[in-house]
Amino acid sequence: MSPTHSSLQALTYGPTDGSADWCLVALHGWGANAADLVGLAPYLGLDGVMMVFPDAPWPHSQAPGGRMWYGFPAGYDFRRPHDFTVQADLKTSQERLKTWLLNLAKTTQIPLERTILAGFSQGGAMTLDVGPQLPLAGQIVLSGYLHSPAQVPVTPRPVVMVHGTFDPVVPIALAEQAKAALVAQGQPVTWYELAMGHEIPPQVMGLIAGFCEDLRQGRENTLANPLG
Repeated sequence: MSPTHSSLQALTYGPTDGSADWCLVALHGWGANAADLVGLAPYLGLDGVMMVFPDAPWPHSQAPGGRMWYGFPAGYDFRRPHDFTVQADLKTSQERLKTWLLNLAKTTQIPLERTILAGFSQGGAMTLDVGPQLPLAGQIVLSGYLHSPAQVPVTPRPVVMVHGTFDPVVPIALAEQAKAALVAQGQPVTWYELAMGHEIPPQVMGLIAGFCEDLRQGRENTLANPLG
């Protein structure tokens, strides 16, 4: 693991010698940081995949060492409407993340067409927001939600969404709304509703690894939801 890519601080796991043929970028949630997610990388078993974990731009005032992609209003609990699109911190994060991803492709020589963008919670919202603006191979949204109107992606790509039935932080209804918005645009969404809370358990790790391997092996058409 090593710091990399100056526009956002990040940690990298996996091949850095030019042998990686695919890239997985994973965005942490509110109050977490890159180190929280990079610890999961060995358990994915994605040989030949460079995995990159950026830190969000903004320090979190309540979590020492934590970062955030944007702030929440005081007392916000996801159960009342809020227009995040007017927030300057979100706009800055959107711009920085998009620029960083474009530069990442140049630096690693792994094109965005072989890059998968994943995100957990607030990172999942950023994945749904910035991901469609780039020609990615696929997107993974874990315990996420839409904070901006759904966008038509610049290129087709499969999207995996995973959410816990008992999520006490982000109500599953918000994820269902996001899924419906993507489906309405004709995007292929594989949906997993699991009996879990706001977390990334081993079962979800397996879903992530399987999705990435299917894309690497050109098995996009096999990405059906076995859970129905």
